[in-house]
Amino acid sequence: MAVVKEKMKEVIESQPDDATYEEILRELTFERMMERGLVDSRDDRVTSNEEMKHRIRSWPK
Repeated sequence: MAVVKEKMKEVIESQPDDATYEEILRELTFERMMERGLVDSRDDRVTSNEEMKHRIRSWPK
């Protein structure tokens, strides 16, 4: 848990002094999304662009 708190501190401290609450939350959210995406990629839980194109084309119009 200490690692999580340290990462959050890093993100918060990297923001400008006049950053708003919303901007800081957005950065924390972005950081978390990036971490999860990298884990998914490493664990081969991704969908190729070609597969997504195929899925999107099958959506009703």
